[in-house]
Amino acid sequence: MTQALINPALMTWSRRRAGLTQAELAESIPVKEEKVLAWEAGESRPTFRQAQQWADRAHIPFGFLFLKAPPQEALPLPDLRTVGGDTPVSPSVDLLDTVRDVLRKQAWYLDYLAEQEREALPFVGRFSSADTVDDVVADLRRVLGVLAPPNKGGDEYMRQLVAGADAAGILVMRSGIVGSNTHRKLDVGEFRGFAISDKYAPAVFINLADAPAARLFTLIHELAHIWIGSSGISSASPADSRKIETFCNAVAGEFLVPELLFRERWKNSVDWMALLPELAAGFHVSKLVIARRACDLGFISRDAYAAFYLAELKAYRDQKGGGGNFYQSAEGKNSKRFSRAVLSEALSGRLLLREAGKLLGVQPAKVRTYAEKTDE
Repeated sequence: MTQALINPALMTWSRRRAGLTQAELAESIPVKEEKVLAWEAGESRPTFRQAQQWADRAHIPFGFLFLKAPPQEALPLPDLRTVGGDTPVSPSVDLLDTVRDVLRKQAWYLDYLAEQEREALPFVGRFSSADTVDDVVADLRRVLGVLAPPNKGGDEYMRQLVAGADAAGILVMRSGIVGSNTHRKLDVGEFRGFAISDKYAPAVFINLADAPAARLFTLIHELAHIWIGSSGISSASPADSRKIETFCNAVAGEFLVPELLFRERWKNSVDWMALLPELAAGFHVSKLVIARRACDLGFISRDAYAAFYLAELKAYRDQKGGGGNFYQSAEGKNSKRFSRAVLSEALSGRLLLREAGKLLGVQPAKVRTYAEKTDE
């Protein structure tokens, strides 16, 4: 069979970039591990089919394997994450592909809006990090149409906030995997969310690999980015020292748990965790959000909060069940607003079902059913 004259160095680079061992890649092709070692050493070459399988498994275009040197890859958004006080050295292929997917959808939606002659959204970039947290919080509440404190908590509060953002014109996308690939799970240790500020089609992405109790904070954090006109990828960590991240953290904290009310209700106690259930019920948020607020306001240490967060994340992972409703999950990944735009174009005949399926991450045959479920 014809051998592919690929660059062995690009095989090694692409495998490491995808976070795969030589044994894992060998198993997926499938060939013996010795063959992978020989290919990377330049002692032999794969067939074209094997090289294509390699590219698929490593999540790169096939042509990359023929380059003289690895391409320079950079995040297309400002990297505002911190890990141990430092900016991570390089993004994973999963993060890169997720950001590119959201940007691709946003670009399509911008073209769609251009045909609709929509006006710019007035709240995008209305404030800056030099404004007061209270002013941003008040405007967020007004635009999203939520009360302070909310009359409902938990999942219903999250649905209310997402619906408010969607109605305001924001694409709110949520997923714990890359695209529709359930084998490519996102790492919450790498990022919790990101925001893409745009006057016409702002978008936020929430990493569903995180504990549900933490996602509410991330959502408001990313929306705060939109309100100050700042795009970026966030870890939304209490340890964030960048001015923009500190400001967005403060907005999220004040939005969910107003400081004055919190100080009135907090009781200094050795067993601070015993205070969480009552406060969580009073503010209609999770115990994790209360613990985060206590940390941000200096009532508990960062180490204490980090330990509590990790315990909550472990509990979520341990009890995690099935995948849920397919169409609800798809709508969450794409956002209701984006889904309806694509579906309206597809059902009117202005967009091929094949193209609609690619945009929505579903098979073309399921597009019509997707439309029916979205209208329910």
